[in-house]
Amino acid sequence: MQKATGDITILAIESSCDETSAGICKNGKIVSNIIATQKVHEQYGGVIPELASRAHMQHIVPVTEAALQKAGCSKTSLSAIAFTQSPGLIGSLLVGSQFAKSMALALNIPLIAVHHMQAHVLANLIDDPQPGFPYLCLTVSGGHTQIVLCESPLTMTVIGETIDDAAGEAFDKSAKLLGLPYPGGPLIDTFAKEGNPGRFSFPEPKIPGLDFSFSGLKTSILYFLQNAGAGNIYKQELTATEDEKRNFIQQNLPDICASVQARIISILLNKLKKAAVQTGIRNICLAGGVSANSGLRAAFVETGKKEGWQTFIPALEYCTDNAAMIAITAYYKYLAGQFADLKITASAREELQ
Repeated sequence: MQKATGDITILAIESSCDETSAGICKNGKIVSNIIATQKVHEQYGGVIPELASRAHMQHIVPVTEAALQKAGCSKTSLSAIAFTQSPGLIGSLLVGSQFAKSMALALNIPLIAVHHMQAHVLANLIDDPQPGFPYLCLTVSGGHTQIVLCESPLTMTVIGETIDDAAGEAFDKSAKLLGLPYPGGPLIDTFAKEGNPGRFSFPEPKIPGLDFSFSGLKTSILYFLQNAGAGNIYKQELTATEDEKRNFIQQNLPDICASVQARIISILLNKLKKAAVQTGIRNICLAGGVSANSGLRAAFVETGKKEGWQTFIPALEYCTDNAAMIAITAYYKYLAGQFADLKITASAREELQ
C-alpha cells in the first residue's frame, strides 16, 4: 500500500442514507462536492432502504467521475479513498464501502473509514472562519440529536443526546400529521416564516442533564391536531371530526408550523445553553441536516449574541449528507495515520467514539 509524500488528495464517498455523494479534498481544502439526491422516495412518504441501495448503485460511478473531473484530478493522483462506515442504512452503506474498498485495492492506496456523525461535527472546519478548540457542536439530523464536545479533530465526546426520537424526526412526523408531503421538515420551515410562533403552545420536556426527548412533543402535537386545537393536548380526547381537523389545519397551517418549530428550537437551544454554562466553552457550532433549517440558524445566531458565544454554522451544502464532510474528516485521519483494513465492514449502528 502506497502513502503519498506530496500533495494529500482524498476521494470521499458518502452513501449512508438516500443521497449519493463524492468529493475531493486536497491538502485540507474541499475542491469538489457532488451530490445525487434520490427522488424515488417522495411517493412513499419516506426512505425505502431497498430502493435507496439500488439508487446508490446507479449513482456512485457518475458522481465519482464528476467529483474527479470538477477537481481536475485523475485516479492515479489520489492519496487515499474515504467512505462512510457507520451509521446509516446498511444496504446503502455497503454500496459505498464496497466501492471505496475496491477502488483503494485497485489503486494500492490507503482506505479511510469515517463515522458519519464525526463528519457532521467536522463540517465546521471546511470553510473559514473555523472554530478554535475546544468547541461544542449541536448536531441535529433526522436520526441523531447530540451535543458533542470537540477537543481536536479526532477527539470528541458526546455529552448529551436524545433518549428517544431525533429532532429531525420530530419535524418530519409533525409534517406528516399536517398532511404535508415528504420530506416535510423543510416545508414546516417554509410555512413557519409566515406564521406566529406564539399562537399555539406545546410542552417542553423536563429531561434532566443534557439529554433530549422529542417523543412527548410528537404525542402532544398529535392530540392537539386530533382535537382541532381544542381540549387537552396531553390526553387522547377525540372531539373533532376528520373534516373539522382538516379545516383547522388548512386555516391555521402557518401558525401551527411556526409554533411547532419554535418549540423544537427552544428544546435544542435551552440544552445547548446549559451545556455551554457547564463546560465554560464559548465556541459553539451547529451541524447536521436540520441545521439547514432557517429558523434554527437564525435562533442559534441570536442566542449566541445574547450569550456571548462565537457561533459557527457550515454552509448549506455541508449541512445535509455530503462527501465534503467525509473528506475533511478523512484528511485529519490521514495526517494521524488512521487507516482502515480492507476487512472492515459497514455498520448500521456504531457509537461516536
